[in-house]
This record gives sequence, C-alpha cells and structure tokens, in this order.
Amino acid sequence: MKKGRVIKSTGSFYDIQAEDGKIYKAKIRGKFRLKNLKTTNPVAVGDWVMFEIKPDGMAVIKEILPRKNHLLRKSTNLSKKYHILASNIDQVFVIYTPKYPETLLSFLDRILLSAEAYHIPVKLLINKMDLFKDDAEALDKIENFKRIYSKTGYPILEVSAKTGENLDKLKDWMKDQVSMFTGNSGVGKSSLINAVVPGLNIKTKPVSEVHAQGRHTTTFAQMYPLPFGGYIIDTPGVRAFGTVESEASEVRNYFPEIRRFQHDCKFNNCMHINEPQCAVKQKVEEGEIPLERYRSYLDIVDEIRSGFSPYRQKKYDL
Repeated sequence: MKKGRVIKSTGSFYDIQAEDGKIYKAKIRGKFRLKNLKTTNPVAVGDWVMFEIKPDGMAVIKEILPRKNHLLRKSTNLSKKYHILASNIDQVFVIYTPKYPETLLSFLDRILLSAEAYHIPVKLLINKMDLFKDDAEALDKIENFKRIYSKTGYPILEVSAKTGENLDKLKDWMKDQVSMFTGNSGVGKSSLINAVVPGLNIKTKPVSEVHAQGRHTTTFAQMYPLPFGGYIIDTPGVRAFGTVESEASEVRNYFPEIRRFQHDCKFNNCMHINEPQCAVKQKVEEGEIPLERYRSYLDIVDEIRSGFSPYRQKKYDL
C-alpha cells in the first residue's frame, strides 16, 4: 500500500498526492466508521490515507490515518450530522466583511468555537477593504469588529484581493503552513486565494445584488500548494454554521477572553450565568469582555442545552 494526502474531494471521488508527489484519482471502498463522529463525509481534504492501486489505475482508500485535528460544520437541518471541512490544519483564516455580504457575528462565533474545540489556531481577515474606504457605515462596523475581537487575542488583518493591501503580510503568515480559508458565502475566499497564488484562477462570482448574499463558487474542498511553501485549503462557503457537538459546560473553554478570567470565579464549575462572585460577569461589566461575545456565549450554551436551532434573537438583562 501507498501513503498519501487527500488534496481534493468531490464527495464521490478524491485526488490523493502520494509521498513521491504523484497524484492519483481515488474512491473509497466499503463504509468507513469514525469513532464518536456522525459525519456526512468520512474522508476529508487534508487526510493522510493508505491506498492501493488497482489494475485500471484507480486508487482505493483503505485506511484513514489519525488526524491531528479537523474542522467541522454542523448540518442545520434535522439530520444531526456533521461535515468535515478539512483536517490536519495548521491554522484557519476566518474572513469577515461588514457588507457585500455582511458577516453576522453569531455566525463567525460558531466558526471560532469549532476551531477552538479542535485546537486550531485562528487568524481573522477583514476582506474587501477597497470597497469601504469612503463608507462611514462600513468603517464603523469594522472598528466595532476590531474592538470586540481584539479581546480574543486572535490576530486581525485588513486585506484586499483587488488592491493587494496587506497580501505580503498574509503570505508571511501562510508560509510553510497548511492554512484553511473559511467564511460565509461571498466574503471573497476564492478571490483572496487567486491573489495570493496567481495562476490558480479559482472561479468567482459577484455577490447577489438582490439579497446582498454570497453565492457559492467553490463547490468542493481542495488543497493547493503555495509557491512560497505550505498549502492553502479552499472550502465551499457556508450560509449557516451550527455549533459543534459539545457539552454546554465546555463552551466556556472555547472563548479565549472568558477562559482568561474564569479561574478567578468563586466556583470551579462556574458557568458565568447566575453564579455568585463570577469573575467573568464582572469583566463583562467592566468592558474587559465585550458584551457582544458574552451574549453569544449565552446563546450557544442555551442552544446546546435546548437542542434548538442557532441564530435565535434573544435579549438579556445586562
């Protein structure tokens, strides 16, 4: 058998790059069962696998080697299944846009939670900056975004695929790393990748003018080599991102700004909701933990406890 890495997944067939660099078309035989994971795709881009070559030249994946991590998207329908976006990732770039389309912070927080749950370092990109230089409303949203997420400790970078703003810095971050770009549909993932790696010519589409929403351009996940070292994984954009399969008590560990202060709470098992002498609630009142993130934390905890759908609008007496 040969060892290789899955660099493209179309759902039914895969491209595998063997250790000698040769690329094979592959399929899976039989049903893979992953322990403790309800998944729609047993094999994901980034997976290291063992495979055999059949007489017709087609490769057959026989074994998935242990993953160091993976990023999941939860299905928002009633199937209670998960989709593995990619695996064995060194870092994930989460892309935000204040307009064209607007990224909802509730959506973004669920991506961040999933990355934290699987110990994947995060960097935040504010994309399409060329569109917002003279847009006061958009600039206010960007400043508010930076106010909120600077408290997380995640690096934040303003970029533009069109003008090349900060692309050199972005390339420095990506050098010799396996990086993944993710975000809601239309935030410009594919355009950014095209700007970072000229010549790939990944298909792009403009944002819908009617609904101000992104339209899916990437239809399957694929890994591309970077000329300056490393790989970039492009994944289909998503319009909804449910929470990962976690216990409500674990969520507090996936918000860095909450994790930073929760050891000062009176009770070790403090959920930072109604408990007395809660250091986290005190930091919220002092502005050290942004109210928006705390409300997002409460929403996700309640969502997991109730098993209800995400993105409900709620009010809290804070």
